[in-house]
Amino acid sequence: MNTKLDNSALILIDIQKGFHDVAYWGGDRNNVDAEQKAGELLKIWRSKKMPIFHIQHCSSNPNSLLNETNPGNEFQDIVKPLEGEIIIKKNVNSAFIGTNLKELIDTAKITNLVIVGLTTDHCVSTTTRMAGNFGYNVYLVSDATATFNKKGVNGENFSAELIHQTALASLNDEFAHVVTSEFIKEIG
Repeated sequence: MNTKLDNSALILIDIQKGFHDVAYWGGDRNNVDAEQKAGELLKIWRSKKMPIFHIQHCSSNPNSLLNETNPGNEFQDIVKPLEGEIIIKKNVNSAFIGTNLKELIDTAKITNLVIVGLTTDHCVSTTTRMAGNFGYNVYLVSDATATFNKKGVNGENFSAELIHQTALASLNDEFAHVVTSEFIKEIG
């Protein structure tokens, strides 16, 4: 694991207003401070003028809170992109599918990716897996990601924290280094 975040980009995945509606997504959520932690890292990246990629999920389902016709599609204020910051729009779980994200990263010769956002077990996990498979050195920030509880195939209710922790465990040391925001601040 690198101990310095030279040549690194911050990837903020789907930190959108629609995720404020906890009932819509499952009724419970973990890491209520995840967006705040992501915002703190964003301030660091901006102050150091390091590359930032804002990922925006644009659901093709017209009834989704994340559809572009819905106010829930907007970025949350705490991480709202500034003029000139790159916004990547996607309509699937991976920020690499159907977008130019990989091309932008490779053109900038970025080798380290720091990933934050929503939700741990969906778009964050899928993007992290692809980033690891592409050979990037990936840091997934555990306290700057979050998810919601899920119903199991047999009707069980799995807590948001359990879903979050198992998603992180599946990614750690294979696709990414799972770290905290404090770790990133220390090496950044």
